[in-house]
Amino acid sequence: MCYLAIAAQIPVLRLCQTMLRLHLKIFACLLLIMMNSSAVYPSVNILNARIVTADRVFTGSMTVTGGKISDISQGSGGISAADWQGDFLLPGLVELHTDNLEKHLMPRPKVSWPVMPAILAHDAQIAAAGITTVLDAIAVGDIDPDSVRMQTLNPCVQGLRTAADAGLLRAEHFLHMRLELAEPDLLQMFGPFLQDAGLKLVSLMDHTPGQRQWTDLAHYRTYVTGKRGWSEQKVDQMLGLLLDRQQRHVADNRQQVIALCQQHTHPIPLASHDDTTAEHVHEGVAEGVSISEFPTSLLAAQTARQQGLAIVMGAPNRVRGGSHSGNVSASELARHDLLDILSSDYVPASLLQAAFMLQDDGYDLPKAIATVSRAPARALGLHDRGEIALGLNADFIRVRMLDKLPVVLGVWRNGRQIA
Repeated sequence: MCYLAIAAQIPVLRLCQTMLRLHLKIFACLLLIMMNSSAVYPSVNILNARIVTADRVFTGSMTVTGGKISDISQGSGGISAADWQGDFLLPGLVELHTDNLEKHLMPRPKVSWPVMPAILAHDAQIAAAGITTVLDAIAVGDIDPDSVRMQTLNPCVQGLRTAADAGLLRAEHFLHMRLELAEPDLLQMFGPFLQDAGLKLVSLMDHTPGQRQWTDLAHYRTYVTGKRGWSEQKVDQMLGLLLDRQQRHVADNRQQVIALCQQHTHPIPLASHDDTTAEHVHEGVAEGVSISEFPTSLLAAQTARQQGLAIVMGAPNRVRGGSHSGNVSASELARHDLLDILSSDYVPASLLQAAFMLQDDGYDLPKAIATVSRAPARALGLHDRGEIALGLNADFIRVRMLDKLPVVLGVWRNGRQIA
């Protein structure tokens, strides 16, 4: 009877042993997660920093826990904190339109570079400029059928995914698909990216010379002969071809692209590009556009403001003191309070420098810094970043002034230093 009782208990004992092993495995997994979280999201304590929030500037301290901003205090902080010696503590910059990657893909005219090394070099440059969130402006179609853009579209997007999945990227990268509406195969080229989780912005572009950005054909000739290496003969040949493509494709492509974006499960923000007239702006508003990228005239910017669009201007425009295309300057729009967001466009380092220069145009420092952080983040629906505030992602940068030039000394994303 005793043996029978013990035998009857064996399944129960085995069950208990199995449960114990399972609990030990769960405990080990939880411990590993906690250890990894501590490594990925270290605690950070900073004191004696000039902190720029959404509405004020003050000397104080900040604490980061679990990748989030957990405390912000005015005055001196704890003795164990890192002393920033009065350097600025700013939110990590948010870039919604940069084609900087293209410069690494084609460092010289007709010279192609391997995609993955180009992506990694681009990412390092972006992070060094203080940018923690970047929308890589990937061109879909081009005015030049022989452009590098036509060969690198899919490899670039796949390469960005691969690098991100491998944990190789310093900044957080999203997609901004720049649609060249005169491209005959635009819909087939754009379609595969509609469901990409990283797609955050679509801009509607028409770079046909003689209108919008290229109203002045002399500026257009200077640009394409220098940037693209076209001969004057090729410029003359292309003008007729490009006008024909515009007439045949732009209106239909525009209508279909807008319908696709609006029917998306999560409607994708739309940006107009190089608006020149009030009619351009009204057309975009009727189509659901929420962002006006690089308006080329004061009238277009004024109309965009009246219609409630976020107005984006190029940081290189502000640094240089004018547009390389001969259009309205960023400084002029800022002086009319018609500039909401700055974009580094083709020079990543220009973003922070231009923001500080906006103080000469009447912006106080919090408002100026918002043009490269809070404003672009909100325009894209990214509400977890873009300012120094409790509970937001600990994306921030350390900046020291050299006379009037802001110099990036350190960059953190989610509390982890990346540059």
